[in-house]
Amino acid sequence: MTYILYGDKGSGAFCVEAALAEAGAPMEFRAISLEADEQKSESFLALNPSGKIPALQLPEGGIVTETAALLVLIAERHPEANLLPAPGTPDRGQALRWIAFMASEIYPIVEIADYPERFFADHKSAAILGLAAKRRIRARLQIVEEAVKGPWFLGETFSALDIYAVMFSRWREARENGWRDEYLPKICAMAEALKQRPALTAVFEKYFPNG
Repeated sequence: MTYILYGDKGSGAFCVEAALAEAGAPMEFRAISLEADEQKSESFLALNPSGKIPALQLPEGGIVTETAALLVLIAERHPEANLLPAPGTPDRGQALRWIAFMASEIYPIVEIADYPERFFADHKSAAILGLAAKRRIRARLQIVEEAVKGPWFLGETFSALDIYAVMFSRWREARENGWRDEYLPKICAMAEALKQRPALTAVFEKYFPNG
């Protein structure tokens, strides 16, 4: 039974594909071009009315969206992959805490930083908003950086939380002008470790060919 992942290389589909790869779950990828605004097409809106990717069709049918929810769902559906600490443990609470933090404090701001003109038609106002959004993303990423225990987010054990944090560090707001290398050394170290995991090497290179 195969999952069907709708996404694009510049989206949270990285997290979903990486989690499925770690779980060894069969997956079919269906490209939805952000550049061509295919996420706003009638056919895709029928799958996800919010017009956002990723979206995941489950093997038994039904669509689930929202990257954070998908990480938790995949971990629950494939417990043998140990993508999250066991329910009820302190580490489980911390994993959910930081996934929720990034989902609420960083992810929504990315759209503002990338597309400020969606919020202000005036070019000058849009530019000011975009810059403010980028600064906020960076400030929140520094909070995440401080929480990383090392070598993985929660310490010695890899989890889906590492995939999520690394994804944000690869996006433009953190990548530009070498900012992440200076201010996110622990997350950058996790990214290097992530690339070495056999199940994730190809996925990482697919989404982030420039590292």
